[in-house]
Amino acid sequence: MTDSPTPPEENVHLIVAEDAEVVVEHYPEDWLAFAIFWSLAFIVFLQFFTRYILNDSLAWTEEIARYGLMWVVFIGGAMVTRRNTHIAVELLSNVMKPGPMRQVLLAAVDIVKLAFLAFLAFISVTITERMGIQRMTVFDVSMSWVYGGVSFGCFLMMFHQALNVWRNARDGWKKPHAVTDQIAAD
Repeated sequence: MTDSPTPPEENVHLIVAEDAEVVVEHYPEDWLAFAIFWSLAFIVFLQFFTRYILNDSLAWTEEIARYGLMWVVFIGGAMVTRRNTHIAVELLSNVMKPGPMRQVLLAAVDIVKLAFLAFLAFISVTITERMGIQRMTVFDVSMSWVYGGVSFGCFLMMFHQALNVWRNARDGWKKPHAVTDQIAAD
C-alpha cells in the first residue's frame, strides 16, 4: 500500500459568511411599519378573542386586518429596498470575474429594478384614484385611503432604489461582491 499524497485543501468558496456588526437603524418608515405591524397584531388577536372566546365576532376586524397587511407589506418593501436586501438570484454576478461585464450586469439589474418600481408607483397612483369612489364594507371610508398606503410604499421603494442606483453608480457597481472579488483575485 502506497500512501498517495492528499491534495492541499483549497480555500475557495462561492459564498463566504462573515459576522457583521449589527447596526440598528431608525428611519421613519421603520417606525411606521412597526406601529402598523403591532396594531395589526392587536386587531388579529381581538378578532380571535371575540370570535372564539366571546363567540360574537367583531365585523370590522377582518377587513381592517386585511388592509393593515397590505400597508405592512408595501412599507416593509420600502425598508427592504433601502437595505438592498430583496430576494435575488445573484449566481451569475457572483461567478463572473470582476470587470466591465459584471459591472454592466449589475447596472442593468439596478436600472431594471428602478424602472419596475417606477411603473409600480405609477400604477398604484392610478389604482388609488380609481378606488376613490369605492367605500369600505364596514366603515364609510373611501378605499383610496387603503390604496394610498400601497402607493406611499411604492413611492418609498422607488425613492430608495433611486438612491441605491446613485450609490452603486458612484462606486462603479463593485459592491456588494467585495468578498467574491477578493476570492477571485487570490
